[in-house]
Amino acid sequence: MTNLTFVGPGDGESPLKESVDITLENCLFSLRYPLWHCSSFSMDGCHFDDKARAPLWYCHDGEIVSTPIEAIKCLRESKDISFKDCSIVSPEFGWKCERIQMDGCHLDSDYSFFEENGSFFTDLTLKGKYSFQYCHGCEVDRSVLETKDAFWHSRDCVIRDSIVKGEYLAWYSENLTLINCTIVGSQPFCYCKGLKLIDCTMEGCDLAFEYSEVDAEIKGTLSSIKNPLKGTIRIDRPCLVIREDPVYPCSGQVTIRK
Repeated sequence: MTNLTFVGPGDGESPLKESVDITLENCLFSLRYPLWHCSSFSMDGCHFDDKARAPLWYCHDGEIVSTPIEAIKCLRESKDISFKDCSIVSPEFGWKCERIQMDGCHLDSDYSFFEENGSFFTDLTLKGKYSFQYCHGCEVDRSVLETKDAFWHSRDCVIRDSIVKGEYLAWYSENLTLINCTIVGSQPFCYCKGLKLIDCTMEGCDLAFEYSEVDAEIKGTLSSIKNPLKGTIRIDRPCLVIREDPVYPCSGQVTIRK
């Protein structure tokens, strides 16, 4: 299908529901629910405008390339979908999905990747809030994430060579690993289990690691550390370490590299 326009309400809704093995090029979608329960599909140079509400739900095995998306609640309960060079503005993007791949994409979303499972993100530029909450087994490479309350309750995720900006990063996460990352924002990494930071830089980070189990190698230093629960935090220069009125027994150590 090439150069088609789907516009509601005259075109109804769900025009391509339950389609299989379709190819779409330079098509415009401006109506509700255009692709639901679709499989083995590809899209190149298409456009979902702001009237294309909830355009991709319950889909699998799809490829989406160079396609602007401005649709609320895009992508839900789908799996094995890849995005390449897409610009996306979509509140509540990518909920309860599996094995999503994004490469070279820009995403503006207040609440993205809720309960995401086994997905991989490369060169992602993300701006939003509440991202990656309850996600499991996801990997992020060479990306810029500007998002508060990110990775809450996440499990077994890895972030490499990325910049992560935002307050209250990764509270209640389990087995989160950050490698060669820059972390910016207040009160990161509280109530974490199995947290690892390898060759990371922390900027403007205060009251970090409260009640967390952590093994951290930090280049330089940070503003302050409060009541680390267990493990060791290694820094290059002293910082304020607050040990006061802990609710739990705290044995975490802060050491200065020589």
